[in-house]
Amino acid sequence: MRVLETIATLREYRKSLKESVGFVPTMGALHKGHQSLIERSLKENPHTIVSVFVNPTQFGANEDFSAYPRPLEKDLALCEGLGVSAVFAPKISEMYPYEAEQRLKLYAPTFLSHSLEGAVRKGHFDGVVQVVLKLFHLVNPTRAYFGKKDAQQLLIIQHLVKDLLLDIEIAPCEIARDSDHLALSSRNVYLNARERKQALAIPKALENIQQAIDKGEKACEKLKKLGLEILKNLEVDYLEFCNHKLEPLKTIEPTNTLILVAARVGKTRLLDNLWV
Repeated sequence: MRVLETIATLREYRKSLKESVGFVPTMGALHKGHQSLIERSLKENPHTIVSVFVNPTQFGANEDFSAYPRPLEKDLALCEGLGVSAVFAPKISEMYPYEAEQRLKLYAPTFLSHSLEGAVRKGHFDGVVQVVLKLFHLVNPTRAYFGKKDAQQLLIIQHLVKDLLLDIEIAPCEIARDSDHLALSSRNVYLNARERKQALAIPKALENIQQAIDKGEKACEKLKKLGLEILKNLEVDYLEFCNHKLEPLKTIEPTNTLILVAARVGKTRLLDNLWV
């Protein structure tokens, strides 16, 4: 496995690849959720490149960029064990050659980025589209793999690719879950045993909503009430029913409904969602 730390070495390596290239962009601290993305790429492409880069521009004013975990050696070992072709692990100066005030500004589309996570984390998605577009230009992948757990991010990336006419297939990947159904997240390590048990209300709420939909319930207000009752012991930021443009829904629309939840368990903020 190649470990590439500069843009020059990545470009040289990429030129040598003649078959399809799968790409999994990450900020490191890899877990089984990332592993599922990588494994899918490995199945679908002769070559898979993983990026490990903690992107400073997607951290908000109240988010501690310096505290974000960076277990690079562990991440490299995981990638090598899976059979990844190369890992791109650049320094900040490689990805951002100019100081902030000199950089070209790129903004996520307002209609997708200013609600839900965007309302809580101002400017977050602007930083995401900035770094993802740079990575797409550098890696030039055939396919790029993103998890459905970060649903709003996935919709924004799909919009980015279509709007900027990029010849890249975005491959959405199902949410990876632990045996207790909690969605895999790097934040789960912050939960103690009691909080972990409390957090199971999140997948339980979504499962019960899905069961009600399967039985014929389509009124979003009733379904939301059902979910909030299960989540009543958590600090819920939102439980929203939207279409794929993140417009609020009153009635479930088959194949065009997203049910998104964000809730705090202790000091840990967890996300989950259901694609109907």
